[in-house]
Amino acid sequence: MIFKKTFSFLSLAIAFFVSNNASIAQEIPQAIINATLRGTVLDSISGEPIPDVTLQLDGVTHQVKTDENGEFHFVTGQKLPFKLIISRIGYQKKRISVNQSPATILLKPSLEKLDQIVVTSRRRKEQIQDIPIPITTINAATIDDASAFNVNRIKELAPTVQLYASNARNTTLNIRGLGSTYGLTNDGIDPGVGFYLDGVYLARPAATWLDFIDIEQVEVLRGPQGTLFGMNSTSGAFNVTSKPAEFTPAANFELSYGNYGFLQGKASLTGPISNKLAARISFSGTQRNGTLHNVNTNRAINNMNNLGLRAQLLYKPNDRVNISLAADKSIQKPDGYGWGIAGVVETQRADYRQFNAIIKDLGYEQPYQNAFERKVDLNTQSKADNELGGISLNADIKIGNGTLTSTTAWRYWKWVPLNDRDYIGLPVFTISAGNSAHDQYSQEFRYSGKIRENIDLVVGLFGLYQDLRTDPVHTEEAGSALWRFAQNSNSDLWSTPGLFDNFGIKTKYGIKTTSLAAYSQLDWAITEKLHLLPGLRYNYDKKEANYDRKTYGGLQTDDPALVALKNTVYTNQSFVTDASAGNLSGQLSVQYKWNRNLNAFATYAISYKPVGINVGGLPTAKGEVLLDLARVKPEAVNHKEIGLKSSPSRNSILNLTLYQTDIKDYQTLVQTPEPGVNRGYLANAEKVSVNGVELDGSLRVGNYLRINAAAAYTDGKYVKFTNAPVPLEEVGGPEAFKDISGGRLPGISKWSTSLGAELSQKGSLIGLEGSFFLGSDLFYRSEFSSSPSPSQYLNIDGYALLNARLGFKAENGISLSIWSRNLTDKNYYEQLLAAPGSYGQYAGIIADPRTYGLTIRYNLKSFSK
Repeated sequence: MIFKKTFSFLSLAIAFFVSNNASIAQEIPQAIINATLRGTVLDSISGEPIPDVTLQLDGVTHQVKTDENGEFHFVTGQKLPFKLIISRIGYQKKRISVNQSPATILLKPSLEKLDQIVVTSRRRKEQIQDIPIPITTINAATIDDASAFNVNRIKELAPTVQLYASNARNTTLNIRGLGSTYGLTNDGIDPGVGFYLDGVYLARPAATWLDFIDIEQVEVLRGPQGTLFGMNSTSGAFNVTSKPAEFTPAANFELSYGNYGFLQGKASLTGPISNKLAARISFSGTQRNGTLHNVNTNRAINNMNNLGLRAQLLYKPNDRVNISLAADKSIQKPDGYGWGIAGVVETQRADYRQFNAIIKDLGYEQPYQNAFERKVDLNTQSKADNELGGISLNADIKIGNGTLTSTTAWRYWKWVPLNDRDYIGLPVFTISAGNSAHDQYSQEFRYSGKIRENIDLVVGLFGLYQDLRTDPVHTEEAGSALWRFAQNSNSDLWSTPGLFDNFGIKTKYGIKTTSLAAYSQLDWAITEKLHLLPGLRYNYDKKEANYDRKTYGGLQTDDPALVALKNTVYTNQSFVTDASAGNLSGQLSVQYKWNRNLNAFATYAISYKPVGINVGGLPTAKGEVLLDLARVKPEAVNHKEIGLKSSPSRNSILNLTLYQTDIKDYQTLVQTPEPGVNRGYLANAEKVSVNGVELDGSLRVGNYLRINAAAAYTDGKYVKFTNAPVPLEEVGGPEAFKDISGGRLPGISKWSTSLGAELSQKGSLIGLEGSFFLGSDLFYRSEFSSSPSPSQYLNIDGYALLNARLGFKAENGISLSIWSRNLTDKNYYEQLLAAPGSYGQYAGIIADPRTYGLTIRYNLKSFSK
């Protein structure tokens, strides 16, 4: 396979570099005695001398270390001035030119202040503690240490993030429990959490399933962000920044091996092509065997088979112009996904229509007792081919006291799935294949900078066009055992031979979406301490959809009674509709900087989520398609928030946020017993409310211990939803709909926390100087509902996860680590899904078991000149 060949090449490359530089580390430089340099290295904060500081002459291997008094002594063949590279674990690396002897050199601690994290979400470089937005930042080192190579693993580091996925297409990315519909994805609505990669908005939820390729930093912004970003982000935003092309040559290699046959290779090369043009190319490949065993086919499924490539060019004709061209492509071809039966609910249907009675009549026995046996029984191949990529051109031009940015992009997505949606080995619903293709074109112009000494401005124009379509059709097909599941009377007609054999629907639809927006935000420093931040946004959205569904297969008959039975399962549906809306939204924030260590803010925002169109099949009533459900109203978001950011000491941070979000006409995905709507359909809940408290902090003890912690309390409920489908256990009762006002929203744990700590100690390994480290991350979330209509059965118990790592980071760029995820091998569900038709069985999406492995990294940037 391509990945295995690439992995072998990377193995040889990293082995060469490790052995080459390990031998260099052993060499004893032979200096020519000609000149001397003496001096002392001091801590820039305390003024205390620093022992064990490495001082290396730039361009040669000659180096010395400071003694216990922070003093050093060079004897070298070079003459003054000396160019020195000065480094020590726990301090910022420094390059200086020394003109005299003796010399006094000051080194800054690497975490002189923990709030020195720089973010760019407000379109300028700022310290995270200075801005009135609750943000969680995750840098490249943290991503690497936590083996968090995709968003699904980022959620364990940011308790306010929720990600649920039964496969790439059916991905829910939420912040504070809001953003996307919970469960399966309906292509007819837009996500409420904006996902941006190097300034480019990625419109489809499946785009968030990509592996991180050479990522510099991830910023998670909480709350509405429509006055800062191109697409209207009603619930928050992920701002993902990849490492740029650089004019300084550098390279990074990474290889990982673990249980379940885990293999991962990453590589990145960057450097100049000319004095004005630089390039960067990055690769990522991941393989892992399946974690579930399909007893029907006797093979493992739910594996990983991912490849990603990203290439960049940076053109910098002068200090005022930066132009970058980037292209990327990701291919994921897992053998999966599959889900095992997690439980069976007794519905309110007649006894003969209960799941256990049905499978008994068909002579079927489930080949496992518990889903955590990691067995499934699927008689349809599982397939989830996901391909995405694109090209972007970004230009940053400094004009006056600001920067004009233009971002032009095209992105695509192709999805080729195959699923067994009855979750058992009987031919009930044998094919579920929602083949899709998507193209998006976006253009954004933005200016950010100072318009007066005390006023900063961000203003932008944004346009997005999307073409989403079936490729060529979506297919849902039943099998010979469906008759017994669909049977709703004692008529012998149900068992008519061949009645439902290969009976299905083929659906063609397309949605063309146009989104246009103008947005702006000011940061007006009324005084040095008091800032007023008003923002406005105008949005126009238009959607045009055509939907055409035709039945096929089954027994070909004109018998009205048999046709009526077939129509209880699948029917023809067709409609053409369009919807458009414009709206004005905005926010007002007030910020007061009490002092350099205490920053308070309050925000009020109104925002809108565009109109939606149902393209997952419409429910019926008395044989008639409910066409009035083809469109769903826009969401109207009302958000209030107050926050406090503080630095109680030089080495600590403590932040507190309280918020309340109320949404009118909340767009939700609800389930129905009709098999023809097995992905659910969109509906508006009259009003929902989410409120919560968030606390996060960091602490550094000396240069050896770092602690990060975060906790979130989130309470989300339907304030008013009077016409929701009944939960699974009430199917077959006197009513098909019920008032669930006051019920809790799905996917929201009231409590979620994370705690991370890393202990480091300077030392040496096989002749290499560096530091040993021991780190762990603990993530906990309390139980939550896994059903849009609250159910007493479809709830997921709370769980805690422990991840750990142990390793060594050498000063020459080599690092080794042994790691484990889910160290305690905790069994838990990430999601529960009722099977189509609501016959009683429901499946569990089982999280990964304990995984462990070894990673070796090599960073050549340490030696770039």
